[in-house]
Amino acid sequence: MINRRDFIQKVALASGAMMLSDKTLAFVEEGKKLGIALVGLGNYATNQLAPALLQTNFCKLTGIVTGSPEKAESWSKQYNIPQKNIYNYQNFDEIRNNPDIDIVYVVLPNSMHAEFTIRAAKAGKHVICEKPMAMNVQECKDMIAACNAAKVQLSVGYRLYFEPHHLEMKRLGTEKVYGDVKMIESSLGFSMANPKVWRLNKALGGGGAIMDLGVYCIQGARRTLGELPTAVSAQGFIIDKTIFKDIYEGMTFQMDFPSGAISNSTTTYSSYVDRLHATTGWRWFSLSPSYNAIGTAGQFFDGERKEMNFKILDYQQIKQMDAFAESIINKQKPEASGEEGMIDLKIIEAIKQSADNGRKVKIDWI
Repeated sequence: MINRRDFIQKVALASGAMMLSDKTLAFVEEGKKLGIALVGLGNYATNQLAPALLQTNFCKLTGIVTGSPEKAESWSKQYNIPQKNIYNYQNFDEIRNNPDIDIVYVVLPNSMHAEFTIRAAKAGKHVICEKPMAMNVQECKDMIAACNAAKVQLSVGYRLYFEPHHLEMKRLGTEKVYGDVKMIESSLGFSMANPKVWRLNKALGGGGAIMDLGVYCIQGARRTLGELPTAVSAQGFIIDKTIFKDIYEGMTFQMDFPSGAISNSTTTYSSYVDRLHATTGWRWFSLSPSYNAIGTAGQFFDGERKEMNFKILDYQQIKQMDAFAESIINKQKPEASGEEGMIDLKIIEAIKQSADNGRKVKIDWI
C-alpha cells in the first residue's frame, strides 16, 4: 500500500515537477500553498497567470493589485478573493500586514517594475517581476539590493527556463550532443501597429521590440550555448514612421560568443517570426514556434529529421511559479534570479548602443 508521502511525490512527478525535497514534501503534506498577489491585471495576468495558478502545486492566487474597481469586483467574484486581499497602487504598501500573501508578482509596464519590486521587498514579500526586469542595469541593481536587504527572494518571469523543449535545446547545445554549435538564429516578432499600446511608448516600455521581445532572443541563444556574449552588433530600422516615432520598429543584432559561435536575431513589431535554430554543421536542432506562451514545437536532424515529443502543460507558467515557490520553501536562490535578469539588460543596453552608434560593442563581464 502506497503511503501518503509516496503518493504526493508521484502526483508531483506526474505534473512535470522535479523530485521534491523533504522540505517541500512536508510543506505539501501540511496542505500549505504560498499566496501570490498579481500586481496589474492586464492581458498576461488575465489569460495566462491567473488560470495557471489554478493548477499550481505549491502556490495559489490569494490577492490582486489594480487601479480598476471594475476589475477588482470581477476578479473577486471569479477567483473568490476577499476584499481584504484587494489593493490599489496607492495603498499597495499595506500588503506588508497581510499574511495571506507571500509573493508579489509584478505584471506592470516596464517603467514600473523597479518601483513595485522595491516596494514589495520593503513590505517583506518575495517578488516575481515580469521581463524585461527593468528599464536599465542600474534599476536591476537597485531591485536586487532591495530584495537582499529585506531578505526576500527575487525572480524574473522566465517561464521558458522550465519549458521542456527549451530545456532540450539547452541540453543539446551545452552537452554538445551533435558537436560544437557554430551558428544560432533566435528571432521573435509580431505585428503591433497600435500607437496607444504602452509597449510602443518609450517612457513606459523602454525602447520597443528589443526590450519586449529581445529578451527571448537573447535567452534562447545564450542558454542554448551556455555562454555569455562578448560583443554585439546591431541595426535598428523604422518602416512605418507614422507609428514608430521615437523607438525602433525592429532590430537585427548579432552576438559573438567565447566559443566562436555566432547568433543572429531579429526582433520586430511589424512581422511574425518565432524561431530558435542551432546548427553544428549539417546537424541541427530547432524550435518553431519557440517563444510564444501558447505552444512550442521542436525538431532535430542528425541524418534523419525527428520530432521533439514532450508533454505540454496547459500553461507554461505553472512550472515557473511552482519552481519559485520551491526556492522559497527550501531557502534556495531561484534559477530565474534577478541576476539573470540583469545580465539580459546589460546585453540589451549594448545592443541599443550599437544600433545608435553603428559600431560593434564589446561586453565586459568582469
